[in-house]
Amino acid sequence: MTSLPGGDGGGSTPEPPLPPCARCGAVPEGPPVTWTCSVENGVRRYFCDRCSRDHLRSIEGRLDSVWW
Repeated sequence: MTSLPGGDGGGSTPEPPLPPCARCGAVPEGPPVTWTCSVENGVRRYFCDRCSRDHLRSIEGRLDSVWW
């Protein structure tokens, strides 16, 4: 890995905000590694563990979340 002379250039970029659950609005406390990511109509939607478990059959059936 190489770096620019004189340090890191004055600062680092801030981390993007963590996405809330698209179903219930829950916000993850850390990186949502156990959450489900779904792409619906070209838009990424994230679902928390509880919503993912409650709607597992719909997710496996590839139904859009509006049908849950």
